[in-house]
Amino acid sequence: MYLRSTKNNRNDVYLQDPVGVDKEGNEVTLLDLLGSDGNEIIESLEASEEQAYLLSKMTLLSQEEQFVLLYRYGLKNQEKRTQREIAKELGISRSYVSRIEKRAVQKLLKVMER
Repeated sequence: MYLRSTKNNRNDVYLQDPVGVDKEGNEVTLLDLLGSDGNEIIESLEASEEQAYLLSKMTLLSQEEQFVLLYRYGLKNQEKRTQREIAKELGISRSYVSRIEKRAVQKLLKVMER
């Protein structure tokens, strides 16, 4: 109800914002309503933000490097695959997939350190 009532205001809603009071008159926040799963939700949101940032930087990689990382780490909701599975699909050796993965990760680390 609270989220619907603030929809027209177009303001950001924070988990710590009060959304009402309980029977004892204590302020209730959105995080309180989410219960013990609130921390898991926050962690999930942070992980999705980090993944979005990472994906935005992946455009600097070659298509082969992007493919290996997407499937190796299960990015963009892809199923995680082993180096051997990726090698078979690309028609290259597993050790070459390993080198591609290592090179791509190093490139991303350099970009993200800046």
